[in-house]
Amino acid sequence: MMEYMKVLRAAERTPHIAEVEPLVPLVAPFAPHIAEELWERIGHKRSVFDSGWPEFDPDLAADELIMIAVQVNGKTRGTIQVSPDAGQEDALAAAMLEPGIA
Repeated sequence: MMEYMKVLRAAERTPHIAEVEPLVPLVAPFAPHIAEELWERIGHKRSVFDSGWPEFDPDLAADELIMIAVQVNGKTRGTIQVSPDAGQEDALAAAMLEPGIA
């Protein structure tokens, strides 16, 4: 949530209600009074606790690339970026292309 709020602040504009509304139910277990107040101000008539959790889409959360540390003789020599479904051979090939590793 904090990372998302940093992005909203960096945009230097007032966020749209649709951008912050999913955060209110997430805050509710920790700050129920504030969450209820925010939920009401957004325009909802029922309790924030009746709203349910926001939907999660694993495709949106999936990384396109992952970073892997490369070690030679137990010492870190660098890092490579490969796709999450890359096999060992692909990772080794990417490591061999990096200067200071090969």
